[in-house]
Amino acid sequence: MRLKTPRSNATGVAQVVSAKVLVNMLATLLLVASAIYVSALANPSKPIHIVAFGDSLTSGFGIRQKDAFSVQLQKALKERGHNVRVTNAGVAGDTTAAGLQRFDWAIGDDVDAVIVELGANDALRGIDPKVTRDNLNKILTKLKERRSPVLCGGMRSPANWGDNFSDDFDAIFPDLAKEHGVVFYPFFLEGVILNSKLNQRDGMHPNAKGVATIVETIMPSVEELIGKAVAHRGTDSKS
Repeated sequence: MRLKTPRSNATGVAQVVSAKVLVNMLATLLLVASAIYVSALANPSKPIHIVAFGDSLTSGFGIRQKDAFSVQLQKALKERGHNVRVTNAGVAGDTTAAGLQRFDWAIGDDVDAVIVELGANDALRGIDPKVTRDNLNKILTKLKERRSPVLCGGMRSPANWGDNFSDDFDAIFPDLAKEHGVVFYPFFLEGVILNSKLNQRDGMHPNAKGVATIVETIMPSVEELIGKAVAHRGTDSKS
């Protein structure tokens, strides 16, 4: 003998089934959305835009532009699988004060990360380290306000100004990097300075091989910077 299911019970069963189907559909959509999001972070369609903001060491003074820091860095990063664009915003002779003055037009709104390489000319000219510190602090503060990930390239003072000057100057970069929580590369010319094979005749500016050495040595720090830029882009996409 077959029993008829009451209409109310049939409706309840249908509602339960519909709810389960809806939950499964939403779960599937969430999984797909998550996969798309993770994929977008790993392989962003838009290149990470890095600006190399500095002086002659960044601009490529005395060498062909194809050998400049920004060009060699971009090439090396792409060879390592990074989707990046590196812009040369270096100006030969710039002090930290000059960099601060041109900050707003040198670093546009489309920038994902910035490599700051300034201070060498301050040291060569014997500018008061307090002035250099103040200028760099303002630059890093501006970048923090923009929420831009930063790599700060450190510099060292020549010995001719005396120990007090050197101590005060050399402390600027690690101090500010810690204060602002940025990626820190202790010495931009690491492995290059005083090496005649890696410098031009003036003994101060790296040649093409010298720049290649800088790129190779700074690479882990730049990749850390890229990681922060990708994470920051992901955070922005959520908000």
